[in-house]
Amino acid sequence: MFETYRGIVYPQHEDHMGHMNVAWYTSKFDEATWHMLAHIGITPAYIREKNKGMAALEITYKYLAEVSAGDLLVVRSQIKELRDKTILFQHTMFEAINDTPVATMQAVGVHMDREIRKSCPFPPHVKERCESLLLEPTA
Repeated sequence: MFETYRGIVYPQHEDHMGHMNVAWYTSKFDEATWHMLAHIGITPAYIREKNKGMAALEITYKYLAEVSAGDLLVVRSQIKELRDKTILFQHTMFEAINDTPVATMQAVGVHMDREIRKSCPFPPHVKERCESLLLEPTA
């Protein structure tokens, strides 16, 4: 797993129950996703220059522990599978001080040609990067 997000829970992230609202989990995981994509070669420059991009096909969240204003968060990500046009990955959000898992997000994404609005194969540099990450031992 590699780090893709680091931040804090602000008071405005809390709901009327006194913990971070699900909308903010989604937001923080979304930011982690863009860092993860850049890590594998789908950078903002690649998206602009090649007119390619990504779309979510399926997302599953699991909430493991509550977090509140002032809690420090870290998200670490893992590529679980890469196919010709799709990727399966997981983010795990940790409370940073104690390294306690607080939530996970598993997603399937598809590589898209933004001009014709259809799926297309990942380029070789992305496939190579993902293969190298899949071979790395996990802690």
